[in-house]
Order: sequence, then structure tokens, then C-alpha cells
Amino acid sequence: PLRPARRESACGWRAVADGERVYAWFATGQLVALDLAGELVWQRHLGRDHGAYEIVWGHSSSPIIHEGLVILQADTQHEPFVAALDVESGREVWRAVREDEISTFATPTVYTGPDGNELITNGTTIRAYDPATGELLWVLGPNSELAIATPVVSEDIIYLTAGYPPVRPVYAVRPGHRGDLSLIDGATASDAVAWSANRGGTYIPTPIVYQGYLYTTANNGRLTCYDARTGQIVYRRRVGGVGGSYSASPVVADGKLYFTSEDGDTYVVRAGPEYELLATNELGGIVMANPAVSDGMLVIRTQGHVYGIAEE
Repeated sequence: PLRPARRESACGWRAVADGERVYAWFATGQLVALDLAGELVWQRHLGRDHGAYEIVWGHSSSPIIHEGLVILQADTQHEPFVAALDVESGREVWRAVREDEISTFATPTVYTGPDGNELITNGTTIRAYDPATGELLWVLGPNSELAIATPVVSEDIIYLTAGYPPVRPVYAVRPGHRGDLSLIDGATASDAVAWSANRGGTYIPTPIVYQGYLYTTANNGRLTCYDARTGQIVYRRRVGGVGGSYSASPVVADGKLYFTSEDGDTYVVRAGPEYELLATNELGGIVMANPAVSDGMLVIRTQGHVYGIAEE
């Protein structure tokens, strides 16, 4: 039987689906595959196989799917690892031990391109792996001690950010390089790093890239818009003019950015080089989870309800 995640450890997981199965990852260390009728297909007890999950919030990284593999970044306090399992059977295909890594909370991202695919993991050290084999391709530092934001890929640039001491960087990385990509002291760019900033990285919300601009949201609602190609700051504003507390990441649809605060207020901002607030919508419930956009519907989950918002 599936045991529910402990209340104090249920922080940040999302299920992932491939059209045939839904894959869910629990704080107890269990990864399960369900068919679309909700029947159990297989389950793996990765906590039992790979060590205890003892940190307060769980490792909080969600599974992703890539070319027939379910990939997990499990940065636990003991024996952190990245692993890939076969979607059909749950068989472990490869596992890479992450040395000198502490508890982090970021979900990985796969870049696909002509020079090969790269599995990008945010952490105390930023690392990229071959998603088919687990081979380590490159590393990059320094980074924040705790990493939460998911890496973002847009137009052959990989964007990474983190907002916890000792540094709060933003990196724009060109894929295809190998080895240690860390910048020489004082440098902000290289052949491998298109641009970087050692301050300005955000802690919980994942950034978003849209129509040539990179948007980052700090926990306190400070919004920064960058030119995604150059790193030049286009503007900085408080979301809605008031700031607030933000755990949910922004989403974009139809030329509009949606920022949902922990108080349940969604601020709609026009995308582009000038800040323009279009609307403020109140749900009246606590929101910690990212909204989702699908086929003209905006889905927002509060602490007590799930809302689907669309035009009739």
C-alpha cells in the first residue's frame, strides 16, 4: 500500500505524466507509476534502496520524463544521487552519486540540441549529465548553498538562478561545453557562459523566459526583467506595486505573465520591456503551488481548492 508523505515533508513535489502513465514521487522514498485509470503499474522504494530521507522538508525535487526514462534528482543528506528509471518497468537504468552535495530542492531540466542532450541539475554545484547514461558532462560554480529554482532552457541558452547565501547568482550557459565551466575571478562571461551576475538570483520561484526576456521573481515580489541574450536589466518593479510573499513560480500565456502570491492574489502583467499591470485577481486562499496553463485554462491550487479559470 502507498503511504502518504509525512505532513512536514510534503514540500514541492509534482507528478508527471506521459499520456500513458502518471509518475508520483513521495517523501517516503517511493516512486510509483499509475495508469490513467489510477491503477498501480509499478512502484520502487528508492528510500529503502538508496538511504534514509531525513531532512525536514524532503528533497522536494519532482520527477521528469525523457526518452523513456523517469529521471529523479534526490539530493538527500545521505548519499545524494541522480537516477533514471525505465518508464515501463521501473528498472533503474543508471544512477550517478553526487559527491559533496547537500540537500537541495530543484527539479532538473533536459536540454536537447545538435551537440547532444544535457540533463541540467541545479545544486550547491551546478552539474550537467548525459541523460541516457548518467555521465557527468560539466560543472559550474559558485552557487548558493541551497538551490530551489528549476533550470530553464530557451533558444539554446540554459538559465540558472539561486538566491541563498553565500552567493545569489544568475547564469546563462551555452550548452555543448565540457569540464569545469566556472568563471575566472572577476569574469562575468566566457565561451561557455553567455553572461552572469553574482547578485540578483532568486530563492524559491523559478524564472521564466518569454519573447526574448528573462523574468525573475524574488520571495518578496521584486520582479526583474533582463534582456535574455545580454543580461542587461530592462526594469525592476514590485509585482502589483506592493510586493508580498511568493513561493509559486510565474507562468505565461497569450502575451501575459501571471504572478500568484501566497495570499492568493494573481497579478497579470503584460510581457515585454515595459512593466504594465493589466489586472489583479483575488482567490482568497493560500497559494504555494505553481499555476498551470493548458488549452486556454488557468489552473490554480489554493490550500483548500483547485480552480480552473477560462472563458466560456
